[in-house]
Amino acid sequence: MAQLVTSLVIYRLNYCNYVLAGLASTLAPLQRVQNAVARLVLNRDRRSHITPALQQLHWLPVKYRIIFKITTLMHHILYNRCPSYLVDLVAFNTADSHRRQFRSSQTRAAVVKHTDPILPNKRAFSACGPNIWNSLPPAVRNIDSHPAFRRALKSHFIPVCFYCITFYHSVFTIDYCNAHSRPFSVCMTGHYNTFLSLSLS
Repeated sequence: MAQLVTSLVIYRLNYCNYVLAGLASTLAPLQRVQNAVARLVLNRDRRSHITPALQQLHWLPVKYRIIFKITTLMHHILYNRCPSYLVDLVAFNTADSHRRQFRSSQTRAAVVKHTDPILPNKRAFSACGPNIWNSLPPAVRNIDSHPAFRRALKSHFIPVCFYCITFYHSVFTIDYCNAHSRPFSVCMTGHYNTFLSLSLS
């Protein structure tokens, strides 16, 4: 079932989704599709919490799938493994002779192009690509092999995205317990175990 869903549905969610970068409202319907598919694969109730299901399947949410695709494209640009019109959009400090003395030249940081403050265009690849790339840890950016880079990238994003989701729902649970006078230990059992496992990983 998982292989069938991946080939028919997840593939369509990944197709050209990088053009939706920065459009949070547009991603909501796509995220609902992914949530429904995850519940279908794991035979979960439609009202069940989606975060454990995505964690079990090791599926990144739609937002992080887009970020994942942009960063892999930036890795291709770094090694000139893509068309020249994409290479011309991004500059790295390693290729700029005037920046070799800076620490960023050793971490393969990208040069961030400042957008026009009057007509902001932060969604342009020349702007969002370097910003997303520079947010990665230097240890991930310095990986040469593309398959190894993809594995390290997903290992980096899974704790990041699910930690944020788990933290949000933990705070919500605290408010719920206070509003309904329920013992906090009862409400937080599942959230605390998830938070602890992610914090120690």
